[in-house]
Amino acid sequence: MKALHVITGLRVGGAEQQLRLLLRHLPVRCDVVTLTDPGPVADGLVADGVRVAHLGMRGNRDLAALPRLARLVRRGRYDLVHTHLYRACLYGRIAARLAGVRAVVASEHSLGETQMEGRPLTPGVRGLYLLGERLGRATVAVSPAVAGRLARWGVPAPRIAVVPNGIDLARFAFDPAARLRTRDRLGLPAGAFVVGGVGRLVPGKRFDVLIRAFARLPDDCRLLLVGGGPEEGALRRAAREAGIADRVLFTGERPYVPDGSPGPDLPALASAMDVLASPSPEEAFGLAVVEALAAGLPVRYTSCPALENLPPGTAPDAARVPCDAGAYARALAGVRAAGPGPRTAPEAARHYCITRSAARLMDVYTAALTPTTPQVPDPQGGSPS
Repeated sequence: MKALHVITGLRVGGAEQQLRLLLRHLPVRCDVVTLTDPGPVADGLVADGVRVAHLGMRGNRDLAALPRLARLVRRGRYDLVHTHLYRACLYGRIAARLAGVRAVVASEHSLGETQMEGRPLTPGVRGLYLLGERLGRATVAVSPAVAGRLARWGVPAPRIAVVPNGIDLARFAFDPAARLRTRDRLGLPAGAFVVGGVGRLVPGKRFDVLIRAFARLPDDCRLLLVGGGPEEGALRRAAREAGIADRVLFTGERPYVPDGSPGPDLPALASAMDVLASPSPEEAFGLAVVEALAAGLPVRYTSCPALENLPPGTAPDAARVPCDAGAYARALAGVRAAGPGPRTAPEAARHYCITRSAARLMDVYTAALTPTTPQVPDPQGGSPS
């Protein structure tokens, strides 16, 4: 089997890094095309031996990109096209069909109740999405919550498959040496209580709530915000206005797997933390929460469908907290008062091992490649044969 993955961009983000991790575990030959902004994940994919093409798309309405993408699909003689993120799903599905590829799978990584990929949902966005969805064989939802949203939109249930995000458990296992090394590199006191926040710095993640909560914690606490995005300036101003700028550290975007870039990667940063806080009220999966659990961290979160669909007790040190500064301040103070516990991954983290997710995705590929036989009506009026 030869597959082409089409994604909107390849900067450091959850969907982008999930794609790189998946390609390390899928037993098929895969190429990647990014519509825009190759970014550091593209460099990482190339280092992994994956062929990456940049389409050079100039914007959402750059229709000239469509025939270029269709030619690329046709020349590659791909058996299957897998699209990721809204723009790539729309253009990729159309291009695949123009190129004669009918086995088209799309992954929905970031669909919330009111927003998609951090932007508000509108009737126009939904209508265009549904038109494109009809051109595919399957739509992959990263959680049952996303599958339910797709079904409510009108996507037929037989075309929805749940394939959860996966994590590399070994990469995130707590490393005491990495903890000391990372704290020293970042200038974090060895005995500081470090609160972590991981994700795109966009309004929907509500890191402003976390900054207001952190301002109520004692001076021996530090806040480590891992990620980049348009809200960074506003969050820095909020920290200055709260008088805690000297205790808040912005690391910028950090890779999931080593890519040769300077600075610690995400697993090393997780080892340096004492708790992860995730105040986002609307998530499609909650990857940052699951990764933190894999690092043995206590977690306080507002939304995490990945945990909501597991039996009680699989993540004993993960607790839901309202998206409120006072509630988060009290929750984080409680974790600090309780002191450090064992840094072992609970069952919830082990449930989302990347090898399991890759195996489920292969099942979706196999089904998409299986020709469908149309039912022929019985001329005598009986049941179709």
